[in-house]
Amino acid sequence: MSEATQKERPILIDGMGRKIVNLRISVTDRCNFRCTYCMPADNVEFMDRGELLSFEEITQVARVVSKMGIYRLRLTGGEPLLRKDLPTLVKMLDELEDIEDIALTTNAFFLTDQAAALRAAGLKRLNISLDALDKDKFTHVNRRDCLQQVLDGIAESRKVGFDSIKINAVAVKNFSEDEILKLVEMGREQDLEIRFIEFMPLDADQTWERDKVLFGHEILDIINQKYELVPIKDSLEIGPASEYSFSDGKGKIGIITAVSNPFCDYCNRIRMTADGKLRTCLFSTNEHNLKELIRAGATDSDIEQRIRAALVSKEPGHKINLDSFERPVRAMHAIGG
Repeated sequence: MSEATQKERPILIDGMGRKIVNLRISVTDRCNFRCTYCMPADNVEFMDRGELLSFEEITQVARVVSKMGIYRLRLTGGEPLLRKDLPTLVKMLDELEDIEDIALTTNAFFLTDQAAALRAAGLKRLNISLDALDKDKFTHVNRRDCLQQVLDGIAESRKVGFDSIKINAVAVKNFSEDEILKLVEMGREQDLEIRFIEFMPLDADQTWERDKVLFGHEILDIINQKYELVPIKDSLEIGPASEYSFSDGKGKIGIITAVSNPFCDYCNRIRMTADGKLRTCLFSTNEHNLKELIRAGATDSDIEQRIRAALVSKEPGHKINLDSFERPVRAMHAIGG
């Protein structure tokens, strides 16, 4: 984008003065995995398919926010690749003139078949969830025995040439310690950025406890036993991860300290659930119903007004570390990663 175009882009500011540039769009709450930090093992109640926003409705919202100053989109789930014909949606979003970047968060199971079509449709970047390289640990946390399919999906994604591939690993105490260096070495060998995410209270079984969190400083201590890390300046102003490069110049990692050192002051994103509810924070207890507006025949101006009103009250932070913290009613798979 030219310097002139950058100056012309509108700026969207929330009630705390933060610049909002990113919309995360959940396209389904369904998933083929049952990760322990996200979903119950059995008897999951999914949304009726008629409640999901259509591709045209999603694109309408994306068009509206792109005119307000948002230029980055991320498609999430559940597992977004379970949504039929997803490359069609990617292409529709890529054709919006004010959208610069479209990314996808996925468990990679279906990427062997879909990576090429997604890349051709305009998808730029991938975030892939992979918490363990040990087969038994992978099966334990995902409740599915399919590590090789995930690794094959990553390999295919590298082959088709995505601009960026990041691996997201949720860090849980007494589980993740032995996996951290394995993942780091995989990242260095395959030119993947590994991002470690502190375990957050979004599990459907509600078994989260602070004592189960492997904190960011503990992750860094493990990595520093073998590698020297160099902090990357101002990385939190771009995204949720504190980033570090390796002193030998071979790759980088990210640490998302959502519990121990929240990045809320730099939050630049809002979210929309698969059934069209706008959430101004991952841990919001309030939702703003965009689907209701859209299906009542609302104009783009009506939708913009609803979004602006919601942003006035965007939360200062998520309150995980406060006595007043209140868990969202929805689990992670129903909010959107």
